[in-house]
Amino acid sequence: MERRSAELFLAVVEHEGVTRAAEALYMTQPSLSAAIRSLEKRYGVTLFVRSGRRMTPTEAGVALIAPARQIIADVERAEHVVQQVVSLRAGELVLSAVSGHAAHPLPGLVARLKVAIPDVKIVIFDGSAESVESDLREGRCEVAITDSIVRFGDDLCEHRAADEEIVLVVQDESASLPDPLPRVRLEEVPLVLELGDRWLRSELEGHLKNVVVECAQRHAMWELVAHGAGAALMSGGSAARALPGKRFLALDPPVRRPFIIAHRAGAPSAAATAVLTAMGMQCPPDQSGRR
Repeated sequence: MERRSAELFLAVVEHEGVTRAAEALYMTQPSLSAAIRSLEKRYGVTLFVRSGRRMTPTEAGVALIAPARQIIADVERAEHVVQQVVSLRAGELVLSAVSGHAAHPLPGLVARLKVAIPDVKIVIFDGSAESVESDLREGRCEVAITDSIVRFGDDLCEHRAADEEIVLVVQDESASLPDPLPRVRLEEVPLVLELGDRWLRSELEGHLKNVVVECAQRHAMWELVAHGAGAALMSGGSAARALPGKRFLALDPPVRRPFIIAHRAGAPSAAATAVLTAMGMQCPPDQSGRR
């Protein structure tokens, strides 16, 4: 039984007839009578005994009252749960982020979100720019945090926050290296690189000729650098948190990783609005495409 059928049936029960029930429902009496006949035909039973204008539920009708009320209660409960999620008073907010932004500034963003929407669980997927974009396009996340959108179109909306400057994290004994370090001199430095960081490889293509270790896990890369396996290229914010006490060198010319927030085009969802607000940004309701 659908919710509307349950409402019509219960109205007739409560008003003991079609006439007053139709008035209460703001519909015509013939339409309500037809709906009740259709319901009786669907179940193959007589739901009401008609005596003049009064209608009394049959045994089958009485048996249907409780289930009809339960249907309405279940639908109202479901609508409430959905509204809680849509308005960010409950449920989950799923983000998909490239690993290059995982240590910074993503944690700060999540901390601000937890203050703004404390009852919502934050779920974070980690991956490459391609997988992050796929997560967004295919509905596995509400918002993507990335450094590049590879197949941008009118179906996505992009917001660019402050870029993250890339620094070279070196051992203290590398004091002979100048600060800033010319990009061409990266060839002199033994490097530890993250396998999935395609943006960095593309940005510094031709200068990454002295790679001594490649690893899939960012935290493993930090540990390798901490134990002297080589130097690493990462954002200044990430370096300050992950490897305090190490020497950081800027690059010349500078290298800056884009910090991009993307969501599906059109009026932003409550989740997308919350993320943008936490970053001090906003999206006009009719905005679509690049920003």
